[in-house]
Amino acid sequence: MTADQRAWRIVLETIERDLLSGALKPGDRLPGERALAAELGVGRSSVREALRVLEVLGLVRTNTGSGPLAGAMIVATPAGGMSQLMRLQVAATGFPVAAIVRTRLVLETAVVAELALAAKSAPLDEAQQLLDAMGSPALTPAEFLALDAAFHVALAEASANQVITAMMAGLRNSIEGYVLAGVARLPDWASSVDRLRAEHSGILAAIRVGDADLARTRMHDHIAGYYAETKLTDDHVDRDDDDLTAFARHPRRMPAQKTPLQQTPPQKTPDQKREPHHG
Repeated sequence: MTADQRAWRIVLETIERDLLSGALKPGDRLPGERALAAELGVGRSSVREALRVLEVLGLVRTNTGSGPLAGAMIVATPAGGMSQLMRLQVAATGFPVAAIVRTRLVLETAVVAELALAAKSAPLDEAQQLLDAMGSPALTPAEFLALDAAFHVALAEASANQVITAMMAGLRNSIEGYVLAGVARLPDWASSVDRLRAEHSGILAAIRVGDADLARTRMHDHIAGYYAETKLTDDHVDRDDDDLTAFARHPRRMPAQKTPLQQTPPQKTPDQKREPHHG
């Protein structure tokens, strides 16, 4: 390992250690590139490389430029080797938005229902912390939606189901991509922020009172409603978009896919329609 490789790993490990210890938490901003390089005794290029890796892993979100919103913001905490591997895989793979939404509807409604059934022991502190961080008026749409995605991953982690957690962490970059693409289609971003935060609060409230059906419904409406409102089609979604938009508005009316046994039977020929001759 070269000196440069060791340097960026120092930055990476320092930030991850602070995340695991609680010294850094979602919503916190890291020192500027220059200050972080001086603090750790490494070059600025090493800081940039470490931040790039952390961003691919879904732990930080970076903004270029200057001012109070520039730099890197913490959006998640490490969730284990398997989820990190999946994040790296999904970062290089573009999934159709409709497929992602369908998957979220299956996974996340099940997660919140399960958490509600174990309401007294459900670890919701991280999800609440992320929801509180979303209340900052200084957040850009990208930062807000990064925290939004982290909130959903935190609920999956709270379920203690490692497979679902890994799948949600792996989908995270794709989720952020489509929700951010939908921002330009929203009539009023400020109103949307208030509504999304209220929906998140409602989901947590349903979990805390142990109402699995209500938690499931609120999560479904939250995910499907955003998809329907933003009307992501064509360049953003695969060709079964019309079916999914209908499902988003009326979840009980999803067109059923016919199985081979449900297909319309072939028409009989004139010979086949004749009554059999009994000798």
